[in-house]
Amino acid sequence: MNRGRSMCTAVVAAAGPRRDNPERLYRRLSALGGSGRSAAKALNDYIMEGRKIQKYELDRCVKELRKYRQFQTALEIMEWMEFRKINYSLPDYAVRLDLTAKAKGIEAAESYFSNLPQSAKNKLTYGSLLNCYCKEVMEEKALALYKKMDELNYVDSALVFNNLMALYMRKKQPEKVAPFVEEMKRREIRLDTFSYNIWMQSYASLNDMKGVESVVEEMQSQDEDECDWSTYSNLASIYVKAQLYEKAEVALKLSEKVMMSGKPQRQTYHFLITLYANTGNLGEVKRIWESLKLAFPDTNNISYLLVVQALCKLKDVEGLKECFEEWQSNCSSYDMRLANVVIRAYLSQNMYEEALLIFKDATKRCRGPFFKAREIFMAYFLDNRQPDLAISYLEEAILETKDDEWRPSPETIAAFLNYFEETKDIDSAENFCKILKRLNCLSSNEYCLLLKVYVAAGEFLPEICQRLKEDNIQISPELEELVEKVSPSRSTT
Repeated sequence: MNRGRSMCTAVVAAAGPRRDNPERLYRRLSALGGSGRSAAKALNDYIMEGRKIQKYELDRCVKELRKYRQFQTALEIMEWMEFRKINYSLPDYAVRLDLTAKAKGIEAAESYFSNLPQSAKNKLTYGSLLNCYCKEVMEEKALALYKKMDELNYVDSALVFNNLMALYMRKKQPEKVAPFVEEMKRREIRLDTFSYNIWMQSYASLNDMKGVESVVEEMQSQDEDECDWSTYSNLASIYVKAQLYEKAEVALKLSEKVMMSGKPQRQTYHFLITLYANTGNLGEVKRIWESLKLAFPDTNNISYLLVVQALCKLKDVEGLKECFEEWQSNCSSYDMRLANVVIRAYLSQNMYEEALLIFKDATKRCRGPFFKAREIFMAYFLDNRQPDLAISYLEEAILETKDDEWRPSPETIAAFLNYFEETKDIDSAENFCKILKRLNCLSSNEYCLLLKVYVAAGEFLPEICQRLKEDNIQISPELEELVEKVSPSRSTT
């Protein structure tokens, strides 16, 4: 008997299968992410244990894995389904094409599309490939495929135009969005919420507030159902960016009203908290926060993180402390990101002892990593002209580092070297660059900052060209100019 065929039979109707919790299969597959283990082997092992797998379970696993960006595992499941002769539905081909692009690249996706049977080259798979081209900002290929789809009468939904409009927003050519809207109207294709929102964003990118407001007015007059909470949240974001805070708050009230008319969503509360913080309205931040906790008594770490970020932005240190302590007393898993926000807020108010207590407590409550917190302390001590203490936190971060898992951020590197430039401290700058070299983050940018220290100190660096060659540094125009300044011969040769 063909082993592949027998395994297929086991999938659809194993003899005497165990009754099992469908969550078990998903948990097993989701645990594969980043482990290097094969989804095919996990599925085969599952069947060999006498368990039954229904296609709808595999579909659900693929959907959830895509949601959490575990594209490789999701693709392996679909490849296993094909190998075991489990029939694909027409949408499955489109999903697999998308996963192929995300896991293996656009060329692999094109190859998969080319080798599809003619019956599977339909509106869905063409649309999936168009989406891939648009996300990769491949304008020429996207337009060519759009033309082909038009010839096949596959351009009959908003999705095609939404992809093309998003392409031009990514290309920072917002003026090319409106013509697609006009084309949709000419073809009598109904604009959906995404269509309206991206059209609105295109006007915002052109600083055309009247255009933005005209889109909202059209939605309200022609298709009010498309005016969901996200529409008004996007409108509020546009107003905030334009510093039109009163208009932003009116839009946020509308967003909240629409939200309350249906089933409340945690994400909506998050948007409201963040946007009210951006308008500077502490009272509304606290009101929405209390509403969120009433709607979702089991308040998660993400919600707490967003509200402490909002309170930090608004410099409400007392409110921040109260919220953080509330979270600490209830949290099931310690999230270092919250501690980092509080540490940053305390240090911004020169509350070093309080920040240090939070940090020490965090090191006892969780396994880290603590790199971000240490970098926050580094920046604080550099700002306060205490480079030795900043270096001590850098050394602690290096001791914590395993297998090149951490490098200081560009902002941290610049903070150190800018300080050494101000103090004309060549020795400290050189010692710092030795550390960067050990961490494999010494590049053209870092050399530019180092040479600025030499320029500030009025010193030459005769061996600079040899060092750049040994470190295989790419010479940028800025670096070349600085090399000339620190070379005694005034030459890069």
